[in-house]
Amino acid sequence: MSYLFLAYVHLATVVPCFLIGAWLFARRKGTPLHKRLGRVYAGLILVTAAVALIMPAEVGPRILGHFGFIHLFSILVLVCVPLAVYNIRRGNVSGHRFNMVGVYVGGILIAGTFAFMPGRILHGWFFG
Repeated sequence: MSYLFLAYVHLATVVPCFLIGAWLFARRKGTPLHKRLGRVYAGLILVTAAVALIMPAEVGPRILGHFGFIHLFSILVLVCVPLAVYNIRRGNVSGHRFNMVGVYVGGILIAGTFAFMPGRILHGWFFG
């Protein structure tokens, strides 16, 4: 798979996560709609993280010739989403909230900010 194809898949899954996640944080929790959208969000963000791990680091130092600092956010997502599901199934709402806020802030907002830095593909797409 080409880097460009992976970038499109990554973008196609993370943009809905950004929107759904913001909506979920703003709305009432625990409703049937919250649960359904939460499942969609979890599936999309897991795909986003998995695809990101396949994409080689293009900026900064690399570990094992492939992974960069930004890949740590993918690991955060791949650990925290299952923990969030585990917590909510056991009634631990605060643990669920902690994990999901971490996923949104770390996996979407912070990683997304890094993705727009000069030298990265999104920077080129948006700022030329």
